[in-house]
Amino acid sequence: MKSLIFSIVFIITLTQVSFGQVSDSISKTVTEQKKSDKIIVYGSDTCHYCIDTKAYLIEKKIDFAYYDVDVNLLKQREMLIKLQKAGIPVDNLSLPVVDLNGNGKLVMNGSNFEDFLKKLDTSKN
Repeated sequence: MKSLIFSIVFIITLTQVSFGQVSDSISKTVTEQKKSDKIIVYGSDTCHYCIDTKAYLIEKKIDFAYYDVDVNLLKQREMLIKLQKAGIPVDNLSLPVVDLNGNGKLVMNGSNFEDFLKKLDTSKN
């Protein structure tokens, strides 16, 4: 009986430590990115708007970092934390999500894709 209780306590403690480290690493990553002047694009390689956004940024020679949130779950969580901090509801999430210059100003693709791209181009200034 004692070994069962010890095992349960050990697993709970291990889980808490593991998740705590992931949260700390995400917070550090978000802080490190705020120092960057790059545009950060969170998207999916299966999303045609994301692919078109990457092509547009390359064509305009705008420096950016791209993260596929379908594959990179840490970056997916980082994106969700940024959306939460910005007060943007995730129930109607539209990819790509762009962090302009790493400063926490988020832009999402809305109903007009051309307007979305123009917002990215003005962030270069």
